This record gives sequence, C-alpha cells and structure tokens, in this order.
Amino acid sequence: MKVIRAKSAGFCWGVERAIQVAREESQGGRRTVYTDGPLIHNRQMMDALGKDDIQEVGDYQSKKKIDFNEENTKESVVVVRAHGISPQRRDYLKSLGLPFRDGTCPDVGIIAGKVKLHAEKGFSIVIFGDPEHPEVIGLMGYAKEKSYVVTNENDITNLPDLGEKVAMVSQSTMFTHEFKYLSNLLSDQYPDMLVFDTICGATKERQSDLVDLVKEGADAIVVIGGKHSANTRKLAKLAASYERPTFHIETAEDIERLDFDNYDTVGVTAGASTPEFIIRKVCERLESL
Repeated sequence: MKVIRAKSAGFCWGVERAIQVAREESQGGRRTVYTDGPLIHNRQMMDALGKDDIQEVGDYQSKKKIDFNEENTKESVVVVRAHGISPQRRDYLKSLGLPFRDGTCPDVGIIAGKVKLHAEKGFSIVIFGDPEHPEVIGLMGYAKEKSYVVTNENDITNLPDLGEKVAMVSQSTMFTHEFKYLSNLLSDQYPDMLVFDTICGATKERQSDLVDLVKEGADAIVVIGGKHSANTRKLAKLAASYERPTFHIETAEDIERLDFDNYDTVGVTAGASTPEFIIRKVCERLESL
C-alpha cells in the first residue's frame, strides 16, 4: 500500500512549547509537575510525560478544585496547559502555594489579549468555537458577562442585541471557511463589527495539506490523534467532506480492527497534539499491508 503523509502532520509549535515547559520544570523527574487538566489532548503522550513525573490533575475544562498527592515529598510546580485558562482560574492556581509556570500557546494568548482589550472597551465579544472546549472557556473568562459563543447559523440568529460595539474572534482550531461565513452573517447585522481571524497558522496549514492529500490521489484518509482533540476531529470532518473514507485513530493498534483491502493509496495526517513516534508507527503499519 502506498502511504502519503501530510507535510504538517504532528506537533504544532504551541504544543512543542508546552511540552518543553513541562519537561524543563520536571528536571528529569526530580520535581513533580502538575498540569491543570491534560497538557495536550493526547493520552499516549501524557503517558510518556508521566515517566518524567508530569501528572495531570484537575479536569478537562479546568473547573474543579485540585487535590494534590499529599504523600508526595518532592518539590512540585503547577504548569498551565497549551489551551490556556481564564484569569479567574489563573488566580486560583497561583493561590495554591506552588511555583507557577504558564504553558499557554502564545497564539491562544494573543486571542485572550484581544478579548480582554475589547471587553474592557465596552465591546460585546462573540467567540466562534465549542462552548465546552477549555480554550473557549478560558477566553470567556476574559470577557466575563459580555461573551457569547456561536457554532452555527442558528446560534447567530439567537443572539441578543449586542449593542453598538461588537468584536468577533475564533477558537484557534476551527474551520476558516465556517468562521468567514458566520462573521459575514453577523456583520450584516452589525456593519461596524470588528472581525479578528484568530484561527492559528498551524490549523490552517493542516487543513490545506489535507486537501493536498486528496489532490494527490488518496483513496482513503487516516487521521491520527486523541478523541478529545478538537483540531484532530476537525481534520476528520474535513476529510469526510471530500467523500473519502476517513478513519480517526489514536495508535497503530487501531488499524488491526479496520479494513484497508480496497485502497491502493492512503493519505495520513495527524492533529497538532500527536507525537511523531505514533505517526511513524501508523505509516509503517499501513505500508506493510
């Protein structure tokens, strides 16, 4: 079987930075690193980080109070994950009395800055994204009561009167064409609305490279990444829209349960939280079929 790998498959720079921050603080396992929720949305990578005593605490949405291991005698530090957190959550983590390090992706930090700045200027903030995703929850904390999350045209229709000053941003891992469509709809109602395309470059690159796999003749698409990973799910959805059989898997072991007998060429891509060792094993397994 011929395997075509997307050029941008694998870690984005924001994820690489978050992992680097956690490993620096771990000092090879000499210190315990507590991450507020999963550092990245990939279970296998979190298991690998556990070997350096990098432990996930809290919950997926960074809402629960944190209980530390009271029997741990090592020096410990709290690290904020790549998706970022609300300012209220930041204050809570700093109040826990442990050293604090921020692993928020700088691209997410830029979005938070835009939300905070315009909310303080009296703007209503509209966020295109998943209201249950930790990145969006964090962004809403910077706009407080002035934020509204939309995912589709119906959400736009159901928005209350936003007033004269409106600004719109996007979760960093959304579809560009959907953001453009919804922002245009809202701009019809609020002609002076400020629109900030905050979808990150890595997300746009992965979406573009996936289209290239289709153009290069892929009969089917394999998308590798965690089931909780927003950008991975988006890639799988995009691949399916091109009428190609699409398989969202986490590891090479998942291939054993799937039937690839009818495909000569398979395109492989991966979410921004998928480590290289998993991508390589998947490609090797497919090539052996």
